[in-house]
Parts: sequence; C-alpha cells; structure tokens
Amino acid sequence: MSFSLGNISKFFSSALGGKADGSILGIDIGASSAKVVQLRASRGTAVLETYGEISLGPYGGVAIGKAVKLTPEKISEALSDLMREANVTGRTGGLSIPFSASLVSVLEMPKVDKDSLKRMVPIEARKYIPLPISEVTLDWFAIPHEEQMESAFDQIEAPKPVHAKMQEILLVAIHNDILRDYQNVAETTGLTVNFYEIEIFSATRSSLGHGSAPVLVVDLGAATTKMYIVERGVVRLTHLLTSGGQNMTETLARSLTWEFEKAERVKREIGLVVSSAYSTDENDKIKTALLSTLTRVFSEVDRVLLSYGQRYNKNVSHVLLTGGGASLPGISEYAKQTLHADVEVANPFSHAEAPAFLRDVLQQIGPGFSVAVGLALRNLKSK
Repeated sequence: MSFSLGNISKFFSSALGGKADGSILGIDIGASSAKVVQLRASRGTAVLETYGEISLGPYGGVAIGKAVKLTPEKISEALSDLMREANVTGRTGGLSIPFSASLVSVLEMPKVDKDSLKRMVPIEARKYIPLPISEVTLDWFAIPHEEQMESAFDQIEAPKPVHAKMQEILLVAIHNDILRDYQNVAETTGLTVNFYEIEIFSATRSSLGHGSAPVLVVDLGAATTKMYIVERGVVRLTHLLTSGGQNMTETLARSLTWEFEKAERVKREIGLVVSSAYSTDENDKIKTALLSTLTRVFSEVDRVLLSYGQRYNKNVSHVLLTGGGASLPGISEYAKQTLHADVEVANPFSHAEAPAFLRDVLQQIGPGFSVAVGLALRNLKSK
C-alpha cells in the first residue's frame, strides 16, 4: 500500500468494487484516520470487496498522521469522501466506539437468573461508573465458568477460584452523548448501523484464534496505545497508555529538524529499517527517535504482563500487535527482541478471500484494519 503524504491532504487504499446486495461494512473512526472494509458472504466464506482509509487531520486543519477531534459533521464529511473514493457500495454495517469513550469491567456477582441479573447489574455498576447510570448505555454478559482449563495455562500457583455461589460478569458502559454523535454521523452519511461495538472487541474477533491461553493484545494507535488481555475470548484486563504513533513522529521531526509531514512519511516508509536513502548518521537518528517512544511502550507492555501474572497466577506468553503502529517497518523484529513473550503481528484480512496480487499489501496494512474487519465479520456471522 502506498501512502501519498506531502501536499496531498488525503490518502486512500481500495481494492475491488462490489455490488451492494449482501455487502456488509465495518467502519472504524480512529484518532487520526477512518477506515472502512466491505465484505460479502459467498458459500460460507467472507469475500473482500473493497477497503479504504482516509486521514482525518486535514478535516481538522492539522497534518496527516496527527490525532484530531472532529465534530460529527466533519466526521460525516470524511466518511462520505472515503466511501466515494474507495468505491463503497454497501450501506449497512457496524461502527466502532473508541476504547477511551467506554468503560469495561469484570464484576463478581451472585449466581441468579437472567431477570434478577437485569435488575442487579445497573445497581452494582454504580460502584464502577463515575457518572449517573441514566447517562450511559450498559451491556453485560456472564463469563462462562472455567472448567477443565487449568492445563492450558502455565500456573505460577493454584488459582484463586470464584466462589461457587458467585459468577463473573463482563460489564460494558458507553456514554449516551458518544452514541448520539455516532448515530448522527450514520444518519448524515446514509448508513444503516446494525450495532455499535467498542473497538477492542472488534479487533480481537479479527485477529485472535480460538485458543484458550491468555493473550496480550497491544493496539498501537496514533494518540494512544491500548493493551488488553483476552482469555478464552473474554477481555480480562484493559490498560490505556497516552503514547502512540504521533509521539514517534513528533520526536523524529524534532531530532532531524523536519516538518511533521516529512517525519510521518519517513516513519511509515522506513521505520526501524536502515535505508540507503539516508546517511548512517541519519539512519541512527531515525531509529533512536522512534525507539524513544517504542521503548516506553514496550516497557509498559512488560509491566502489564508481569502484573497480570501476579494477579491471576497465569503466565501470558503471547503478545499480538495490532493497530496502525503495528505496520511500522521493523517493529516485529524489535518487539521479539525486547518483550518477554512470543510476538505476532495481526493479519485480519486472512479471514477473507481476496485477489492473490493483494496478499502482500493486505498483510502489510492489515494491523490498522483489525477493527474494521472485525466489525464486518460480526455482521456477516449474524446474517
């Protein structure tokens, strides 16, 4: 995938146009860009029809690659441009909610029937949500009890069991104002949104297998890095770090006295890999500048791994890198050398059929499309 930055205010990547009938969209509105994926089902298989990405920075008067907060009107404008340029023909799908605009917690509650749970969860949720319950939309489900699963984990010591008369509940809360904004975006752009989903659930659907051992998913975004441990398909722990790809670009720009736009382009094209286009001194400065942020991020990743192991007596030995930052050239090799775990880079497009000539491109850009692909896959499975 070729990103055109410089004086061009937008960049797109699109594959094949498809017919609208039966086509499903996954729309991910991130901090610095919006992405769309269009899939359709064919003989039980997801088929990629088109995909695209657009930088949001120019819609807020800032450079490509910078995080920006846009009004619903500006987001609608960007989405309309994206769908037109990417030849999107579908109008039905799912839309992501930023992790930063949500709250995810695991509650321990008495084992009761579903009707009793509906009354009890909102009351218990007040202890965890710093807002009136009337201002948020709640969702929850009971986490299946772990049975005969002990052998799947490297136990440090005997696990602390949930009391026989108790059950664990995964609680999700989203502020109503956020939902209204996204509903306005959908209406303005002529979209029929079947569901709204917090981005971490979409990313895990498209990027994780069905194994039972816990995995740490590291989502490297522009403004933040999200970390969450997923065990048997359930998000058990979440952590947000206010550092991401934008910090890398800013440090690189300062280090070589470049404009932000040039630093962003070099970061995407070269990353941690030595390039013959630059001198030895410049290559060293580029790598040092990028690592100043990545070192902090991976240090926090190791801390989360250790913390989870101590808290739940389970060793997390697998790390999955996703998000746009996971496409940084050379990041996989650096992560494998640095982290105390096996490292894998997400490849969400592997869940969909696509032309062979796109395989390398889709694998390269795949981490940044984990959320959009995950949204579309949920839609297809529910049809």
